[in-house]
Amino acid sequence: MSQLKEGMKAPAFEGLDQEGKQVRLSDFAGKKLVLYFYPKDNTPGCTAEACNLRDNYNALLRKGFAVVGVSADSQKSHRGFADKYSLPFPLIADISKKILTDYGVWKEKSMYGKTFLGIARTTFIIDEKGLIEKVISKVETSSHTEQILKLYQ
Repeated sequence: MSQLKEGMKAPAFEGLDQEGKQVRLSDFAGKKLVLYFYPKDNTPGCTAEACNLRDNYNALLRKGFAVVGVSADSQKSHRGFADKYSLPFPLIADISKKILTDYGVWKEKSMYGKTFLGIARTTFIIDEKGLIEKVISKVETSSHTEQILKLYQ
């Protein structure tokens, strides 16, 4: 799939969250959605990002945003992560990597001279009509909410 860009229609998605509830893009029609993709539950950067979104969740809600996280971790892993850090938003378990692939974030990465497939930490802000309004590919994990809100000042 070609790179998703601002102004494009967001790919429809559906998946189960940490509570076993079905979450679909269509559930957020009429709202702005912060759809954030992260590599792995309980890792330092991912924990910092999730906790920053948690700590500022009410500010995001007041601005009309809903928040959904997606990674390839299992529903059980997501449940433990969400419980441990009191995360108030859904985390979709995309074990099949369909959503990750549709959004173009399942990519070849390299670390210590080895290449592997993994999740490129990326956030898509989807508008009320299902169009991609913003793409953040250089996510500041410990200040991600501020990074999002600055785009709307």
